[in-house]
Amino acid sequence: MQNDKLKSLLETVWTPFGLIAGLAVVSLFVQLMGTGTVQSFWTEILIRIILVTGFYIFIGNSGVFAFGHAAFACVGGYVAAWLSMDAMFKQIMLTGLPGWVQSAHVAPWLAVFAAMAAAAVAALVVGAVIVRLSDIAASIATFAFLLVVNRIYSNWDSVTGGAAPLTNIPSLGGIWASFVFMAGALVIAWLFQQSRFGLMLRASRDDEVAAMATGISVYRMRLVAFVLSGAVMGCGGAVYSFFLGILTADVFYMSLTFLLLVMLVVGGAESLTGVVVGVVAVSCVSEVLRLGEEGVALPNGDMLALPLGMQQILLGIFMVFVLINRADGITRGSELPLPKAFRKPQSIVSGERKTAS
Repeated sequence: MQNDKLKSLLETVWTPFGLIAGLAVVSLFVQLMGTGTVQSFWTEILIRIILVTGFYIFIGNSGVFAFGHAAFACVGGYVAAWLSMDAMFKQIMLTGLPGWVQSAHVAPWLAVFAAMAAAAVAALVVGAVIVRLSDIAASIATFAFLLVVNRIYSNWDSVTGGAAPLTNIPSLGGIWASFVFMAGALVIAWLFQQSRFGLMLRASRDDEVAAMATGISVYRMRLVAFVLSGAVMGCGGAVYSFFLGILTADVFYMSLTFLLLVMLVVGGAESLTGVVVGVVAVSCVSEVLRLGEEGVALPNGDMLALPLGMQQILLGIFMVFVLINRADGITRGSELPLPKAFRKPQSIVSGERKTAS
């Protein structure tokens, strides 16, 4: 009996901790054996996992595609930058900021939590209206929100610097700093997925009419997921701004939105395992295409390179190829399987039935 309970518990927690353990092993290998370029590439993958997890919390559980979640990453990135940058720089360059923000100079890790809170508040205000809309209307509204945020942040010179990039953003740390926040994002997503809120939201995703008939408030469940996903996106935006060390509003705009959605869809929008698989697969393909655009030197001195812009085109073709063969993504909505040694044995009754059949 004790072994059965232990195996049941292991089955419940295997997906998040199995994924985190696997990513930890790769992170350790990259840190010990990888070059600076490889370490930067892997760190960016970890940050992308945070961002795609933010998309997954809402899209994967509700079934409503949201195209504007990168706006919450933008909010989080700027809040983290404002709070952690040098006070003298802000007083000279960002005169529109409140006085207490201009004088603030907090540790980067603390700024990440502040960014999460700010993004969650923004998601609550916006989501209170958006999640009332139908699926298609909500998707269009989130995209409009992304456009509005980008225009405001790109032109509010005294607060965001406008088109000029913000510099002097401190570093959060190396691979392991990003890894910690990535692991936290996966755990948050899994806890929500296993909670009654997540279960009710997925029930409304599968059959909204039946869910409402049983007393489930679809609006409330979607709003909870929208706010939580906004907070995770704010975390990803903050960590990403510290990773880049330089920030403009266009960092969190169309290119990033397209890339994150491709990762989610390719991996499998209905599973947390699909988030990790999609990010790693698309990131590797995208990096190969980027190197292809840079070109390879041939022995005769000529350069063999893909035409500029082919990265996005071929990335789209890759997504179509995956979806033609696996409409539900690479993982097909399945989570990380538990190793056979830890699975609960089949009952004798089920075994007898199989034998009889």
